[in-house]
Amino acid sequence: MTSLPSPAIDLSADEARRIALRAQGFLGAPDRRSGVRGVLRHLGAVQLDTISVLARSHELIPYARLGAVGRDTVEAAYWTETHAFEYWSHAACILPIEEWPHFAFRRRAYRTRPHWHHDLPSGAYDQVIKQLRAEGPLTATELGGAKNKGEWWDWSESKIAVERALMYGEVVCTERRSWKRVYDLAERAVPDALLHDDLDDAECLRRLVRLAGEALGVGTRADIADYHRLKGEQFDAVVADSGLVPVTVRGWDKSAWADPKALETTPRGRHRTTLLSPFDSLIWERARTERIFGFTHRLEAYVPKPKRIHGYFAMPLLAGGRLLGRVDPAREGSTLVARQVSLDSPKAVAPMAQALREAATWVGCDAVRVERVDRPELTADLVRALT
Repeated sequence: MTSLPSPAIDLSADEARRIALRAQGFLGAPDRRSGVRGVLRHLGAVQLDTISVLARSHELIPYARLGAVGRDTVEAAYWTETHAFEYWSHAACILPIEEWPHFAFRRRAYRTRPHWHHDLPSGAYDQVIKQLRAEGPLTATELGGAKNKGEWWDWSESKIAVERALMYGEVVCTERRSWKRVYDLAERAVPDALLHDDLDDAECLRRLVRLAGEALGVGTRADIADYHRLKGEQFDAVVADSGLVPVTVRGWDKSAWADPKALETTPRGRHRTTLLSPFDSLIWERARTERIFGFTHRLEAYVPKPKRIHGYFAMPLLAGGRLLGRVDPAREGSTLVARQVSLDSPKAVAPMAQALREAATWVGCDAVRVERVDRPELTADLVRALT
């Protein structure tokens, strides 16, 4: 097998793109034996989000890599046998339980941070811990109610207390039940071999930088730091000891680093054709997506409807290692509705049809209806390809 340039100082933009695709699980045979848990361990973080169109984002992540794995299987893979926990990484993320020690630096930082506007009366924190010890695991509602009678951010005392305990690491979110966090004591939920905060900040950061570099394959300082939302200066302090190697990528105007294992062989194999969640780690950082794929994508869910260009939850189409378009999907009964389809060229028609058919089958739909295509002359071809 042909090797990339040694010592891998100089990469073409195309080599970097293929390295990134393989690192993220979109090039080469998928690891079906390891399944959803293997995807989580490989990526190191799967972002959560409240939006559910086809499915929630944490379900879409393994689907995009493995194909039509059962949705119940996805949830069970994440949340059984103390395999994972939820914490603040790139955002609110599901993380492999093995990464618990790596976030000791963040737990320590939260313990010394002012508590913003959320004040707690004396004894409220201890009461939540006592209740979890006696009754847990519990949701915030079961702990006494998540909210007061005010606006959505008007948390109850028990909700403030348990969220504070979560940030401190005394409590762990062990699953989502009807989208509610389920809390348990860390001493009960985290295996003894991992339940410690004895890694100093530098070692936590070094490990997270290394893991982010492995998950990305190749990336700039901003790419790698942003994976777990580290500060640039934190990246700078540890990158020399992280095991990542500096590289230059032709066409990139910033320095980059790569996982040395990713440089040992040329990325080869079958490309996935699939729709991507906007929160997929392949594309969650806009500047990186533009640099690698020449594709500008913005989540428009929070953009006023008249100002949306591609739709509420436009999902990019990945095919042949390129981003070729996007679709804003919806569901009406057993029909998947492509409310708005954007296609970069006629070559995107067939893969878009394939991705829509597969997604429809996965979520239990037996038909696909196309409402609007940004290039009207391609509408008939797309409809025909879907039949």
